[in-house]
Amino acid sequence: MTWRAPIDDILFTLTEIAPFHGAPQPMAADDLRAVLDEAGRFCEARVAPLDRTSDTVGASWNDGAVVCPPGFREVYADWAAAGWNAVALSEAFGGSGLPTAVATATMEMLTSACMALSTLPVLSQGAAQAIAAHASDDLKATYLPNLVAGTWTGTMNLTEPQAGSDVGLLRTRATPVGDGTYRIVGQKIFITFGEHDLAENVIHLVLARLPDAPAGVKGISLFLVPKVFVNDDGSLGSRNDVRCAGVEHKLGIKGSPTCAMVYGDASGAIGWLVGRENEGLACMFTMMNEARLATGLQGVAIAEKATQKARAYALERKQGRASGFPAPAPIAAHPDVARTLARMSALTAAVRALAYAAASAIDVAHAGATAEIRAAGEARASLLTPVVKAFSTDVGCEVASLGVQVHGGMGFVEETGAAQLFRDIRIAPIYEGTNAIQAIDLVTRKLGRDGGADVARLLAETRADVAAARVALGPSAARLDAALDALEAAAAHLLAATADEAARLLVASTFLRLFGLAVGGALLARGAAREAKDDGVWARRARIFAEDLAVEASSLLTQILSPDRSLDDCRALAGLG
Repeated sequence: MTWRAPIDDILFTLTEIAPFHGAPQPMAADDLRAVLDEAGRFCEARVAPLDRTSDTVGASWNDGAVVCPPGFREVYADWAAAGWNAVALSEAFGGSGLPTAVATATMEMLTSACMALSTLPVLSQGAAQAIAAHASDDLKATYLPNLVAGTWTGTMNLTEPQAGSDVGLLRTRATPVGDGTYRIVGQKIFITFGEHDLAENVIHLVLARLPDAPAGVKGISLFLVPKVFVNDDGSLGSRNDVRCAGVEHKLGIKGSPTCAMVYGDASGAIGWLVGRENEGLACMFTMMNEARLATGLQGVAIAEKATQKARAYALERKQGRASGFPAPAPIAAHPDVARTLARMSALTAAVRALAYAAASAIDVAHAGATAEIRAAGEARASLLTPVVKAFSTDVGCEVASLGVQVHGGMGFVEETGAAQLFRDIRIAPIYEGTNAIQAIDLVTRKLGRDGGADVARLLAETRADVAAARVALGPSAARLDAALDALEAAAAHLLAATADEAARLLVASTFLRLFGLAVGGALLARGAAREAKDDGVWARRARIFAEDLAVEASSLLTQILSPDRSLDDCRALAGLG
């Protein structure tokens, strides 16, 4: 099966479903299609053929050097040279300055084509955005042009062996030298593309503590630490005191080197402060929030590829009898297989709509016509980001698993590629803040922002979307209405339950899934209302979503409202009782 870039679905989502309420389209439709077509052609012809080798060969480490799979170097160089690395980055430093929503679409296609390779430009773009937002003018002038061009790449260095999600426990130290530089000493783990052979230089953004820093997250600063020093004339000089101590042997995305990095074997790696002292985590969040959207997009991309692969197999594989088809019938004709494929299609379309809606809101936050519109865009992006990251990656895992099931025994062996997708996407619910952390963020911070007004505005818009699609959806519209009712009731309950923090945290992941199902279904209804023909693909997806997925909302609400749900029982069964 050959993956094809889903241009029509992406274009429809960008132009009809995702635009922020009341905001103009990011680009003229013809121009947008031209961009998507060109990116799609590159990903189909150049990137997709690398995916299998990426998995079977992987990245290798030897004495500090990392070698990526065959073909990565040439294809990444051509991707960057064509400007795809810098679609949404600032024109001031060589980027195209296009909307985030457009960059999101091109990144979806790159990720579907080869998820392992896509992790490199994602982090480089995030590093460029963090430097542009927080670094000094000198650092911007020195590092951004090459980062934007892709001739240098960037990393995000947070995790340490003793400090996973709790970055307040990090021990990496930064000592001021007195000339504006700092000596960085410490170890970081799980650093994606921390070392590789695809670019001339790697620009590390490293969280570390100053000698007099307060304890916890309030004492973390951010530093720019290049692998290779940059001379005054812009040429590359000597190596910094930073090395890769090894790469992880992983379940999936084996072509993407996950590195253990050591800073300061000798006198200390030299770095420069980004932003202000002890405000490094806030600076890093500029990068992390973009990375969380990109991680959610990985769920979309792998769900799309798994759906395409499963559908193609189910149409070709003939077995058994199915009403209306000559025997042996394609397995796609069997009711349960057809239902499974329909569920995969509906879930994929829903999480794509959520991800692109978040990207559209980011664009409005950056470039809205008024301060009020920009604030509304920022609020919407903030609300949707944890949902996109968590719900979309959960969906990616579910759809990839269903893809294995559709293949049957041929899915459990490696030859078909279905197993690789299942393995590759499993990291996405874990990194960039686990999905439980996203759910906690949604319940404890995003839900109560502005007294719940952000959620109320979103509910009003989504109810209008379902109402507009009532004719196209028929009785299924009531299912989507009921899911929105459940979301509203759950939100009201959690907003009121301020006294019992543990109870709120216990149902945080349940609430996030309810949020994703209710809003995702409503966005499909928006598509059904806006497609040109009756009973088209978006109406069918919305109906399947309503009948097969949105009906979960009532049981999720029951769990959230349950006064008898016991944390003590959970802890006892976890081995703590």
